[in-house]
Formats: sequence, C-alpha cells, structure tokens
Amino acid sequence: AEEMDADWGQMRAQHAPADAAYNNTFFGAQGTGGSTSIANSWEQLRQAGATARAVFVTAAANTWNVPAGEIIVDRGWVKHAASGKAAPFGQLLEAAAKVTPAANVPLKTPDQFKLIGKSAPRLDSRGKSRGDARYTLDMALPGMLTALVARPPRFGATVASFDAKAAKAVKGVVEVVQIPQGVAVLANGMWAAKLGREALVVSWDDSQAERASSVALMADYKNQLETPGMKVKADGDAVGALASATKVVEGVFEFPFLAHAPMEPLDCVIKLDAGACEIWTGSQMQTNDQYVAATVLGLQPAQVKINTLIAGGSFGRRAQPTSELVAEAAAIAKAIGGRVPVKLVRTREDDIQGGYYRPMYAHKVRAGLDAEGRIAGWHQRIVGQSIMKGTPFEGALVKDGIDGTSVEGAANHPYAMASFALELHTTDVKVPVLWWRSVGSTHTAYVGETIMDELAEAAGQDPVAFREALLETKPRHLAVLKLAAEKANWGKPLPEGMARGIAVHESFNSYVAQVAEVRLTKDGKVKVERVVCAVDCGTVINPDVVKAQMEGGIGFGIGAVLHGAITLKDGVVEQSNFHDYVPLRIDEMPEVEVHFIVSDAPPTGVGEPGVPVVGPAIANAIYKLTGKRIRALPFDQHTLTRAS
Repeated sequence: AEEMDADWGQMRAQHAPADAAYNNTFFGAQGTGGSTSIANSWEQLRQAGATARAVFVTAAANTWNVPAGEIIVDRGWVKHAASGKAAPFGQLLEAAAKVTPAANVPLKTPDQFKLIGKSAPRLDSRGKSRGDARYTLDMALPGMLTALVARPPRFGATVASFDAKAAKAVKGVVEVVQIPQGVAVLANGMWAAKLGREALVVSWDDSQAERASSVALMADYKNQLETPGMKVKADGDAVGALASATKVVEGVFEFPFLAHAPMEPLDCVIKLDAGACEIWTGSQMQTNDQYVAATVLGLQPAQVKINTLIAGGSFGRRAQPTSELVAEAAAIAKAIGGRVPVKLVRTREDDIQGGYYRPMYAHKVRAGLDAEGRIAGWHQRIVGQSIMKGTPFEGALVKDGIDGTSVEGAANHPYAMASFALELHTTDVKVPVLWWRSVGSTHTAYVGETIMDELAEAAGQDPVAFREALLETKPRHLAVLKLAAEKANWGKPLPEGMARGIAVHESFNSYVAQVAEVRLTKDGKVKVERVVCAVDCGTVINPDVVKAQMEGGIGFGIGAVLHGAITLKDGVVEQSNFHDYVPLRIDEMPEVEVHFIVSDAPPTGVGEPGVPVVGPAIANAIYKLTGKRIRALPFDQHTLTRAS
C-alpha cells in the first residue's frame, strides 16, 4: 500500500494458496513462524507495490498521452494536474494489463513514507469483532461428518484392540475407523461424535509408551546437571575464573512442559475426491501440510489444495513438522474412501493432553565477580529435549549434536565477561515437543536475567547501572534498557508493598527491555500491576500492531510464569482444561506501556520477543518484595510472603 500510494481503506488481504512461489525465504518453505513474516516480506511487498504503481503511471501516460513524469499517485488515484485528468486504479486496469512491468523500480526513502510508521487499523479487526471472520471451526460442507479421535493416554502407545459396538449405538454416529494415530469416531455433529468417543472401548498397547512422571524426569535432569555436557561455547577459562572469583552466585533452575493452549483448538476440514484433495485449516506451514497430506493419500503435492483460514491462536502449535493434524485428517478421509467431507475437531482436553509442548528444561549456572565487580566467569549447563531432532529442520539447526533452539538466548549472551562456558545435555523422552512462542528464549532469558540481578546485588550495584556497564558494546540492548528504565521512573519510590524488576533480551533480531511493577496480594499471590516495555524492532511498520503484539506477548508470558505447567504421572498428562492449565485471567492483565526506539533499520520480528522478558522482570521484583529467588516455575507453586 505504501509503495503503490494506495488507499488503505480499500486494501484487502487474502491467504495465498499452497505454492512454492510464496515460500518464506528465511526457511525455504511456505509458512509463518519464527517472527519472520514482516522481515521476509519487507522488500518483496514494497518492490511489488512500487512496480504496480509504475505500471499504473505508465498506463495513465499512454491512455492520456501525457508525460509519465508529470503524473502523481495519491490514495489510489492517478492524477495529471496540467490536463485535469484523474482515475482510480480500477479504471486503468485494462490499460495496465498491457504494460510490461519494469525491473528494479526505485523504492521510497523513509522520509517519503505516508503509511509506514503510522498506526492504521488492521484489515481483519472488523470481521473478528463482528463474528464474520471464518475459522476452521465455522466450516461446513454438504454431507460433512465431524470426527473425534480417541488417542492413547500415554505418548508412544498404540491401539491393541477396540470395540465400537457401544459407540455405534449412539444416535448420530455414522462410522468408527482405526487410523495410525488412534480410533476415529465420525458422526453428524460434534456432540454425537463426542458421546460416541466416550462410549468407545479401546485397549492400548503401552509397551513402547512413556511411563515417566514429571518429578522423575526433573530429578534425572538435575542429576545430569552435575556432569559435563556437550560444549556449546567456551570463551576463556570459566572454571578457573570461578575458582579465583571474589564472589560467586549459583542456582539450579527448573522449567516445566508448557502447552500452547490456543483459544481455537486444532481442527481441519478435508474433502477427498478422485485424484484430488482439498483442505481447510489454520495452517502455519502450508508446504509441509500439503506434502504430508499427499504422502498419506498417495497423491502428488500439486493435487492437494490448502485453504488457509484465520487461526484462533497458534503460538507455534499449528506449525508442526510432521503436520500431525493434517496427517490425521487425511488418514480418516482415506479410511472412509473419501465418501464424504470430514471435519476433524479436537476438544480442549485433546489439545491440553495432546503433546507437542515447550520442552521441560533444567539449568545450572555459576557466575563470579572479580574484585572490581565485573563478571570474571560464567559457567552454565542446560538439560532438555531437542525440538529439531527428527524434523526437516534438523540439518540446518542441529550442529555437532547441538540443537540451536535449546541454547539460543544463552549462547549469544550480550554481557561483557572475561570467560564464558555453556554446555548442553540433550535428553531422549517420548513426550512430543515443539517450538512455543519465543522458543529457547522462554527459559534462557529467565535464567540469564535473574542471575544478572543476583550478580548486581553481589557487586553492590543497581541492576540497571550494573547492566549498562556490561552492555557498552551492545548499543541496541543498551538503548532499550535505558528507555524502559526512564519511562518506568526507575529509582523513584513506589507505593508501599510494591517493587520493580527489570530485564532485557534479544530474540528474533529484536531487542526488548521491560520493567515490571509487582505487589503481593494478601494470600501471597503475585499481582503484576504495570509493565513498561521498550522495543527496538528496526523500522516500525504499524505502531499499533507492534504495541498489540507486545501487549499480547506480555500477557502470554505472565500467564506462563504465574500458572503454566504440564505435568505427567506414570506417563499420563494430569491437566485437561483451563481449570487446571490456567491461562492469564483478564483481572490479572497489567497496564502495559510500549515505547519504540526510532530506527530506519530493516524491520524485525515482534510476535515473540515480548514474551521472554516479562518473566525475569517479575522474578526480580518478587525478590525485592520477598527476599526469595524463584528458580522453579511456575510462581504458583511457591508460598510467598513479604520480607520483614
């Protein structure tokens, strides 16, 4: 719109079909993830817009027989002042279709921007707020059946046998079929499918299933923290530096499995015809979904059409490397011979208990100061599952046995220190894991930024001043740190019973600092009253959208650190719905301020970088209130009282 000089009010957005022409250049496939969409599209779409504008100018010049250099374009109108001629884009379409587009049309300079950098309403807001937006759950095709799948309660189990007699006796149930993932009940409507599944009798083969409990897994992880892991990074002699350090702080950190828990659980509609398949779903990874569906159905990818619908939340969950949801839907369609369209639906319980969680992690850190209060040495070990192992991304993101997503945010520590060592143990657990909004930084930022506060205290320095001295060679970290502290009135007194904490972190090439203002309720619960956020994401395209993403990421992050935990007992997930896997409630959402670093650098991601920073900022504030360092998440499992 900017480069075309289009009227924003006339712009419309449409999801592209599954086609290699629309690949995300960051990961060589069509998809949305890794906070790459804007960074990937920045030059592409500006070039497309500038080229289209030039085509309309040429078409107008040819039609009106006037010099192209005298033509201006403004809000979707092409105008020639001297002749008084003017036309909207639409009236010039026929002439424009005859123009050969020029190559490498010059782009605007930032001082020429009219839309970029200014807030504009999202194109999908009206449809979402009015209920007009079409989600997969809204889909209905003639003759369609709804399918629910009985899946094993333990990861890695399989169907031993099943009895469908009672399920088929439920009114509305049409068919029961076994698929590789379990047993599918197909019915006329969701309720009948649900009742049919409840009546289904399945015996599971648990011989290859995961039987561990979360407690046992974490105990094993903590044992592994005491043994050397694979070397990720080694700058200097960290062990020797720690042995001679003036002061040493250390801590063991525990992070549970986390579910994505989008408001719209996973769902997919599939229609199978002779030699063709059509799918409707909120896909984050169209290339993969198309390929997997084709493989299951014995088709070529080009024979599978993917209709991408708006998704009611994803956070990484709908970008599944094995496309398990689409594979499941395709298996059901194949099992019934494509007789009718099928809508595969997961209940909230299916979603919470279905795996593909943020992995469980444990960390151990020892960090020491020299006599001048500088960081002399830092030694860190991480234990956890690999997200990338066994996926199409393993070759690119697992190097020498090190999954880059397990250590991101730690391996690229920004602070100046004399020596640094990082090690990794990668575990083999049958719980399926997946990237979760901000991926490795979900745990590494928490560890790094809470330890930094401990070091600041050991050095007898203010946490902001301590960080500033160590970030002199990191101007973008330093700028957001200073901006957040300034806007939050760092150092000025708060009302009795409140405290501030600060953290700064870079993820997905964006830099975020946050100050959290926190108090304890009478029953010892954490209440975050205010978060001040400073962000450097390069060129800000639409400030309102960046603000919304930061607000959403902060809420998402607060809910995780306060309440979030998926736990297993004898291999079975103990949580099932929002009563025991608790999201952030509306009365827990703090006031949020978002401030931007002015920049003309290329834009970077904002979907994820707001998440990792808020947890350690809150934890650092809690320490000031209680004198307690929280090293095992979530906060809910701790009894907190005000320090005397």
